[in-house]
Amino acid sequence: MTEQSQEILENFQVRKSTGQKRAFRAWLRGELEGAGWAVTEESGRFSGTNVIAGDPEKAEVLFTAHYDTQAVLPIPNFLTPRNMGIYLIYQLLLVVGLLAALTAVTVCAVAIRAAADLPLWAGTLPGWLLCVFCVWWVFFGRANRHTANDNTSGVVTLLEAALTLPPELREKACLVFFDNEERGMLGSAAFAGRHRQVKKETLVLNFDCVSDGSSIQFYPTAALKKDEAALARIERAFLPQNGKTVEVVRGFGFYPSDNASFRRAAGVCALKRGKRLGWYLDRIHTGRDTVFQEENIALLTGGIRRILAEEEPAP
Repeated sequence: MTEQSQEILENFQVRKSTGQKRAFRAWLRGELEGAGWAVTEESGRFSGTNVIAGDPEKAEVLFTAHYDTQAVLPIPNFLTPRNMGIYLIYQLLLVVGLLAALTAVTVCAVAIRAAADLPLWAGTLPGWLLCVFCVWWVFFGRANRHTANDNTSGVVTLLEAALTLPPELREKACLVFFDNEERGMLGSAAFAGRHRQVKKETLVLNFDCVSDGSSIQFYPTAALKKDEAALARIERAFLPQNGKTVEVVRGFGFYPSDNASFRRAAGVCALKRGKRLGWYLDRIHTGRDTVFQEENIALLTGGIRRILAEEEPAP
């Protein structure tokens, strides 16, 4: 792993506030430009600022990752991309827990209002305030200081590729570091809106949470699943190594990340396997997001080089 990637792990894991993002972008631009990349930025009022290395309109493949980080939460964002039932049960339990807390707060407030003969609104106000606070915290709460997997791993993957790609392959690639994925994929949506042809036609590989798991999995969009040649090309490029497996998921599977902003895209993640859970992703959005398996990054950067080196099939 390059010393630049080590710098991110040591000094730039928190990229949440305006100032933190600005400092990271300035450092990132310096490293990319120093390596010979043409770097631009695209900004929007709500989408934040995306950093783009290369020309997206000319690139054969777009490699992406979001660089913004999230608030620290008491409960992890738990994903089971191939088991919708367990995923929905987990989300339902979160809702039930929140409703239970709201009910308890409201019951106490109503009792106090009745005893103190306060106005009617005094009984419901605490519950509303709790709802507002929870929503505010998810988007604007205290930054998580540990973001090794989500999504420092994706950022490092792109930077490692940028620094190690041979010159003859760079014109085929564009690397995009998206802002505000954690606030609803706003950065990638804005990028896709500005680059409509890229959105519709270009192959996009989005790296999000790729450093904590034994299996690197690609979750293609519906349109990409119909392109067997592109799926086979991905499989030829990203090869198992160091005990890590690789799978392009052709059946049911979902991965909610910036890949959803593009037609021919795949979300790339690292997953662990449980006997009853199947493939899952945990720890993210909490202080336990500290696992960074360098062999995963090496597998992915090697795959990026190979997919660019392979000639596109004739139409």
